[in-house]
Amino acid sequence: MKIIGQTASAVFESIRQQVLSGALAPGQLLPPVRDLALALGINRNTVASAYKRLDAAGLAQTQGRRGTVVSARPSQGAQEGTQPGSALHDLASGNPDPRCLPDLRALLPARSPRLYGTPTIDPVLAALAHQQLAGDCPPGYALELAHGAVDAIERVLACWLVADDPVAVENPCFLGSLNTLRAAGYDALAVATDEEGMQVEALEQALATGARAVLLTPRAHNPTGASLSRRRARALRQVLERYPQVLVLVDDHFAWLSRQPYHAVIPPTTRRWALVRSLSKSLGPDLRLALIGCDAETAARLRLRMAPGTGWVSHLLQDAAAAALGSPRVAARMKRTGDDYQARRELLRQALQDEGVAVPAAMDGLNLWLPLKQDSQPLVMALAQRGWQVRAGEVFSVNMPVHGLRITTATLTATEARRFAKDLGEAMAG
Repeated sequence: MKIIGQTASAVFESIRQQVLSGALAPGQLLPPVRDLALALGINRNTVASAYKRLDAAGLAQTQGRRGTVVSARPSQGAQEGTQPGSALHDLASGNPDPRCLPDLRALLPARSPRLYGTPTIDPVLAALAHQQLAGDCPPGYALELAHGAVDAIERVLACWLVADDPVAVENPCFLGSLNTLRAAGYDALAVATDEEGMQVEALEQALATGARAVLLTPRAHNPTGASLSRRRARALRQVLERYPQVLVLVDDHFAWLSRQPYHAVIPPTTRRWALVRSLSKSLGPDLRLALIGCDAETAARLRLRMAPGTGWVSHLLQDAAAAALGSPRVAARMKRTGDDYQARRELLRQALQDEGVAVPAAMDGLNLWLPLKQDSQPLVMALAQRGWQVRAGEVFSVNMPVHGLRITTATLTATEARRFAKDLGEAMAG
């Protein structure tokens, strides 16, 4: 490698061009700061500043005494969904049951085309959204939209954070949230969870160490299915009250299907906050729409970010969402669907207990979480040999590994539950 430059910007650009051209390969060690400074005849602080910029740009990583190395090319990371072509019985996808989703085409009203300059949020959807959010948001909230929960999380975080900012998240954590944090270069701080959700002392520790934002799930946490109790939500809210400058982002992704009440964690003292409610689980992942209730300044920044890019969420999607949310028939169907998902989780939980496999009782969502004391991969492989595909819990880990299996139960029948429980019991017995 031949690095040139007399300023931090010039050294940074010299290395950057070699990384982008492939002349510097992922994992390749850059010269120590002192050696490069001597070679170029410049101050060590100048080289250190260039290396810091490379780290912030994701082009290199500073690894303490090991030096600074060229970053590996970004990978997509583990994703939700069915793996095409797999012959295994899929209990890993995290998908809702397609049979439980309404036919949105039949609900779409006939509307005239909307053009540039049309209000970005349809008034019919806005009225329905306010019915859903008003009781759970702090007073004076603003309404915005995004293309699903993950898009909402990315946009809200980007309104207030920069690369390397620490974000407190549940451990284990939803894959979409984890991938968003990694792609944006935020520093994920692991906050331990239990059957009542995010733990209070763990959150306090993350905030004390400098977390700029908190991302949490109030109910049907993915992957564990945990929901905040009233007591836990109150305790978390009391902690957050002492950090009014921290962004509080609540991902209530299962709102319309949850069998658990919503307990607010956003304190009135918090300056920057957002409550996100996606329609993906209730109306279908392809709808790509989420409601965002947030403070006025966050709303202004969201609109500013949306304007030069996508501009607005398609009014066709808004029409479909409004038609569904305003339909008593769809509302009744969503209630039946939530009851059905709860029954299917209970089928598997009971079947596992009959096989001597203990499972936490309090869960919500599309999945059942089985905590383990050791690496889940041998069990995942053993189940695959028996024809089952499940999700290894370690992929949801933040910094420190969490062991378990996430088993999607949304389409599981009673017969399948008994057969799976028997196979799992035998696999665990060795």
